[in-house]
Amino acid sequence: AGRRGRVTGRGRPIVVGEVLFDEMPNGVRVLGGAPFNVAWHLAAFGLHPLMISRVGTDEAGDEVLAAMEAWGMDTSAVQRDQAHPTGTVRVELDGGEPTFEILPDQAYDHVDADCAARSISGEVFSILYHGSLIARGEVSRSALERVRGEAGARAFVDVNLRAPWWNREAVLSFASRSTYLKANAAELELLMGSPDRGAGGLFRTECGLDTVIVTRGENGAVVFGSDGTYEAPSPTKVEVADTVGAGDAFSAVFILGLVMGWSTEQTLQRALEFAAAMCTVTGATTRDREFYLKFEEMEWW
Repeated sequence: AGRRGRVTGRGRPIVVGEVLFDEMPNGVRVLGGAPFNVAWHLAAFGLHPLMISRVGTDEAGDEVLAAMEAWGMDTSAVQRDQAHPTGTVRVELDGGEPTFEILPDQAYDHVDADCAARSISGEVFSILYHGSLIARGEVSRSALERVRGEAGARAFVDVNLRAPWWNREAVLSFASRSTYLKANAAELELLMGSPDRGAGGLFRTECGLDTVIVTRGENGAVVFGSDGTYEAPSPTKVEVADTVGAGDAFSAVFILGLVMGWSTEQTLQRALEFAAAMCTVTGATTRDREFYLKFEEMEWW
């Protein structure tokens, strides 16, 4: 899917983080992990992202690589691990809202820094996206720091505060060395200790960020940027299958807008539209290429 090669000259995105399987309550296993979801969508939109992650030398790892290859994704930076399994998360739904049981010591916790550095050598990247879960263990955190230091790209941090796998100091450390940060309203409140609607602007100033994006579920989202504050409501209500991956869908299109040079207003509205559409399918990704074509037909380019 997508018009390959249209970002020539801008550099492609680099995505660092977990790839795993979400085990849904109905027994369905869906490929997931916030960074993987973002990379999947970016690939569908033709941005040819480089995904840096690690999977086991197990059947699930084989399935990850096969799915990526079938989708036209670059698998060159996905490492294999003989000692640790491909990541798994058990998802429970309560009124359509997900809760997650994230298993410890998975393959993505052991991304090798030297291999990761080799995978980005000689390339130009536009945006470096990562979340906070990849930094929960020392090995992958070191690899992430190495890539951040050598990629030469603007950093986009997507806060995913999954207890007990995060700490405030680490998140603030990444934020203060980034250009963009996205969080939902509850996550921002945890970081700032304040439910105030203007907390995103204060957080942006305190961390020296260019842009803070705060998603608010059914209430839309707001962007606190260096050139002002932009707010947009959610699109017309859709028939929700589940909200798993909605935030990742939002992030992917926001990154698409940054790479393509859309205005902040366009980027925000289109990110909300795509996130709402993602809520109509089960799980955080879809292998239906037609799902993406309708957005290309809306003259986004």
